[in-house]
Parts: sequence; structure tokens; C-alpha cells
Amino acid sequence: MTLDTELIWVLARSTGTAALVALTLSILTGIALRSGTFAWLSHNRGVRLVHGFLTVLWIPLGLGHVIALLFDRYAQIGLIDLLIPFGVPYGRVAIGLGTISAQLIIVVLVSTWLRARLTTGQWRAFHRLSYVAFAAAFAHGIMSGTDLANPVVAALAWITATTVGLVALRRLTLVRVAAQGALPALRR
Repeated sequence: MTLDTELIWVLARSTGTAALVALTLSILTGIALRSGTFAWLSHNRGVRLVHGFLTVLWIPLGLGHVIALLFDRYAQIGLIDLLIPFGVPYGRVAIGLGTISAQLIIVVLVSTWLRARLTTGQWRAFHRLSYVAFAAAFAHGIMSGTDLANPVVAALAWITATTVGLVALRRLTLVRVAAQGALPALRR
């Protein structure tokens, strides 16, 4: 039994896009929970629940994306390419960045599940890899996706990346100011 090529393509694109949206919103809600960037949200139970849900939602979306690509004869992605980045013949850098992003998110998820066994510093170091994972996932989408030819999709992608970048920059600024003693210490 073979799956229709167009169906596989649509599944790969839609699950990849949805995984990036879940990752983006997870990062934004995580920043909201742990900093003064969105002070009014930092103690909101709903934001905490959404953050946890989005983190778990990423798993089936990411898996769906990868499974669809394994069946895509054009992409030519094999099981080994899920472990070793930059080995595919098509879109080597773009696909490799996707592999790295997925691996980093897995590290972040595992560190979250093992949080009780890690020191706060260890957990923070692992958790901060989500920023690198987002950058790699975004670059993966930009470099390998075909939807950016659509001006609406391109605008949404760049607005999303800019928002995450600005919020992360604001977060880093608040951390530096707190470290200099001008603000109360931030929790993370």
C-alpha cells in the first residue's frame, strides 16, 4: 500500500507548521511564566497549563511531521537521518536544522521530566536550549518550506520570529538588569 504523494506532502507541511506554532507559543508562555516580561501573566495558572499543553502537543505534531517525511519519496529521509543531521541528499542544511531542532526539544522535554533530579542550574541550562531549538526550527521552515511564496504566510512567519526574538531580547535585558541589582532577582 502506498500513500498518495500529495497527501504525504500536505501532512508533512501541516504537521511541521503546527509543530512550529506549538513550539513558538510554548516559548512565549514559558517566558511569560518566568520573567517580568509579561508580569501580569507570570503567576497565571492558565498560562502555566497552556505552556504544559503546548509542550506536550509538540510531540505528536513533530512525530507526525517526521513520519510523513519518512514516507515522502521526494525528501528521501531515512531513519538514520533522524539521528544524524545533514546527511540527506535533498536540502542537507535545511533538513539537518530540523533534525537538530527536534533533538534539542527532546533534550528539553526529558530535562523537564527529570527536573526533580536536576539542580536548578542544570534544568535552566537544558531548558534554555528551547531558544536554540526554535531558531533551528524556524530556519528549517524558512529554508525547506515552499509556503513562504505566499505573502500572508511569509508575513505571519516573520512576525512570529520577530515577536519571539523581541520577547527573548526583553527577557535577557531584564535578567541582566536584575543581575546588576537594579531589579529583584528573576526566578529564572
